[in-house]
Amino acid sequence: MNELNVTFSNPSEVLDFVNLVEKYPYAMDMSRGSIVVDAKSLLGIINLGFNHVAVLKVYADECSDLRRDIEKYIAA
Repeated sequence: MNELNVTFSNPSEVLDFVNLVEKYPYAMDMSRGSIVVDAKSLLGIINLGFNHVAVLKVYADECSDLRRDIEKYIAA
């Protein structure tokens, strides 16, 4: 399993993110506080809010290709 911190500032970024992660076969969850949603769910991610850091959990040992695709959303 890999964990990444990600953040979004508007709905169009969430839409782009979901379009990117949907093409991967990995199971993924995203959480902020006690809320956990499917990382491939547009409405779920929007419910986490904008301009907050959320934790993306990728249930795969190797996901460097995914990390490269979503690099612009990874929080510093």
